[in-house]
Amino acid sequence: MAELQNDLFLRACKRLPVERTPIWVMRQAGRYLPEYRAVRQKYDFLTMCKTPELVAEVTLQPIDLIGVDAAIIFSDILVIPEAMGMHLEMHEGRGPVFPHPIRNEGDAKNLKKIDPTVDLKYVLDAVALTKKELNQRVPLIGFSGSPWTLLAYMVEGQGSKNFAKVKHLIYNNPKLAHSLLEKIADAAGAYLCAKIEAGADAVQIFDTWGGLLSQDDFEEFSLQYISKIISQVKGKDVPVIMFAKGVHYHLETLAASGADVLGLDWTMNIGDVRKNVGDKVALQGNLDPTVLYAGHEKIRDEAGKILKSFGKGSGHIFNLGHGILPDVPPENLKALVDFVKAESGRYH
Repeated sequence: MAELQNDLFLRACKRLPVERTPIWVMRQAGRYLPEYRAVRQKYDFLTMCKTPELVAEVTLQPIDLIGVDAAIIFSDILVIPEAMGMHLEMHEGRGPVFPHPIRNEGDAKNLKKIDPTVDLKYVLDAVALTKKELNQRVPLIGFSGSPWTLLAYMVEGQGSKNFAKVKHLIYNNPKLAHSLLEKIADAAGAYLCAKIEAGADAVQIFDTWGGLLSQDDFEEFSLQYISKIISQVKGKDVPVIMFAKGVHYHLETLAASGADVLGLDWTMNIGDVRKNVGDKVALQGNLDPTVLYAGHEKIRDEAGKILKSFGKGSGHIFNLGHGILPDVPPENLKALVDFVKAESGRYH
């Protein structure tokens, strides 16, 4: 198989020397791009997720238009609960909804054990097709939600301010919560392994709601299940990125989870985190996504601070501290990418 033309991202994940800091951003295949919106006007979100040709098209858009150093497959974390048998609806403005959420043992019994090569074949086909169309220009990232984050949606039925229903579950019926988390972890692990087989060069686990939990609860209901997935995926010899939003404590514990890369949200100082754990893992992040509303000079200033804070040496992947917002002008992201490409060389 031909060599990757640009393997900066993969080298940085492994903390190997690089000529400059690689950059990609979460949700880079998305609504901020007019080209994405043009496709989205013709198809609903889930149809796009389930049509490999459309997935490949929108996954490649930011590579062509913005010049990022890695592609991330266009999909959604909730394809796993859907494959397990939950009916998923996407509502404009409201986001994802499970009309029949899981609240008790009876609901949980309806969940099936998935075989990703059958139940999520459309994602694997999309990965294979996208990999082919990328033509070795940049690496391709596959992803999954963490078991805790998926459970939160499955129990709440939709996004929530305080996630009272899933908290109610873990405090009043921890046995059921753990059996569900176990099931979801098995599904997510098998799914990520299948994505790697289909051609993903790296995988990221999104624990978007990890920060909702207290420190002890995070270890009990989130981290141990993420670690389980990582140990399943590690045999595949591709980098694993763990992004636990809002989890400031236990950076040492996160760094010891087996992940190769720790994704950081924008509320942490990347230089301080590097001092604590930078000899164990690479770091990804961590510009505040709202900085991309600013003028180009301000964007360059803020990006420069992060490069300087991380300092010299490899093991940094530049990214936002969460997904790019849908109303950011694409030229602002392009200004960020161009700046990181031009400026970061002096730190290597």
